[in-house]
Amino acid sequence: MTPAQRSAELAANLAEVHARIGLAAAAAGRAPDDVTLVAVTKTWPASDVRLLAALGVTDVAENRDQEARPKHEECADLGVRWHFVGQLQRNKARSVAAYADVVESVDRPELVTALDRAAGEHGRVLEVLVQVGLADVPDGSPPAHRGGADPREVLALADVVAGCSSLRLGGVMAVAPLGPDGSPVDPRPAFARLAALAAEVRAAHPSATVVSAGMSGDLEEAVAAGATHVRVGTAVLGGRAGLR
Repeated sequence: MTPAQRSAELAANLAEVHARIGLAAAAAGRAPDDVTLVAVTKTWPASDVRLLAALGVTDVAENRDQEARPKHEECADLGVRWHFVGQLQRNKARSVAAYADVVESVDRPELVTALDRAAGEHGRVLEVLVQVGLADVPDGSPPAHRGGADPREVLALADVVAGCSSLRLGGVMAVAPLGPDGSPVDPRPAFARLAALAAEVRAAHPSATVVSAGMSGDLEEAVAAGATHVRVGTAVLGGRAGLR
């Protein structure tokens, strides 16, 4: 596929996703501009990031440092905002803090401390979202593969972030839970819970207005629940690059 053909494919996909966002926003009595599309570019080459930027995409997301770091270096001139959305280990905090504009997957105090220290060393202020675990499991903690802080601890974790000198609390993020067999379930109850937690965080920290929720398969439900950012990969870029 030539760059021109790929650009045309991406443009068509973006038009469809923006149309879905517009319809969902209208149904919820919201303006489409209230919802930011974050294109999830994991497994796709830096050339696609360049094409997306040329098509007006302002925010891209990655979930693995070893892929995100070199891709950012290749695309540093584009002026897009880089979101890190994967589960993050403390030993990767310094690397991620060097290039990410937003870390959406903060779910424990020790990671907050590591990111604050790393951002300070790089002379940067990093936006952080508290990831909320929304899965219902017997002990009240989210499955490790989905990540997220216990909902009962979200406000306290937000307070910790807000007290850091090199971090800025942006709001909250969540991934809709899966069923026991790994299949999708109705995301609306989980997104409603996220909306309630987001309101609690905003009441304590009025500038924390971001609600990042919704992906290719459930962005309509997320927008209906008040998402300000939707993270869309497949519907924009297609199936994973290695699987095409």
